[in-house]
Amino acid sequence: MNDDEIKQILRRYRPGAADEGDPEVAAALARAREHPELARWLEEQGAAQAAVRAQFRRIKPPAGLREQIISEQAAQARAANPRRNWVQLAGVAAVLAILATIAFLRFPLRAPQDALYIFQHQMVGIALRGYGMELTTNNPAQIRAFLAAHQAPANYALPPAITESALLGCAVENWNSAKVSLICFRTGRDARPGGPGNFWLFVVDRTGLDGTAALETPQFTKINRLTTATWTKGDKLYFLGAEVEERTLRGLL
Repeated sequence: MNDDEIKQILRRYRPGAADEGDPEVAAALARAREHPELARWLEEQGAAQAAVRAQFRRIKPPAGLREQIISEQAAQARAANPRRNWVQLAGVAAVLAILATIAFLRFPLRAPQDALYIFQHQMVGIALRGYGMELTTNNPAQIRAFLAAHQAPANYALPPAITESALLGCAVENWNSAKVSLICFRTGRDARPGGPGNFWLFVVDRTGLDGTAALETPQFTKINRLTTATWTKGDKLYFLGAEVEERTLRGLL
């Protein structure tokens, strides 16, 4: 099974659905999780699907539409033969599919909340899957210089409690066309034994997130195994994640 075949199988995969028991899907998932590039693709695929679902949840049908459809279908069933009914239903399904495609193309992750949602989930995927620390050092000046040299945000402002933590190093990640600074550090509390760092801080320019609204007060949420906090300061968005309880994360901000 090559990479293209794995992607083809996993394009129809939906987390939590019955197809998780399909041996072909299970094998493709296992193979994807063993390879960083495929794992990254799978994370992005899942985030994109989540964004589409979010768009559909916002759609509110007109009042009385359900009753109208039922009434019209009943009338057509009495007046048409069974074959014609199937043709009509197929036509309705085709129209709905076209409308869904148009909706996705018309609103492709343009809402700031969708871009932020996908960004958060993709960064959590990077932290949990493992990554290559591009610079290992506890020197904050060296980290800022490295990030600046790689066109990633380097003029970030950290809360005092975070600046007192032990730095481990940094890496540069990509988000669409934006560079993301990933800074790893420890706080003295072992949150992930054997991991590259207890805490992961991602910093990105807000312009890379379609002008996400200001978040002066950190917003806390649980994503996968990580407790996360998201806030903005100036033109930067900060996203902090760790395998700790929320009160521990609040203590750093």
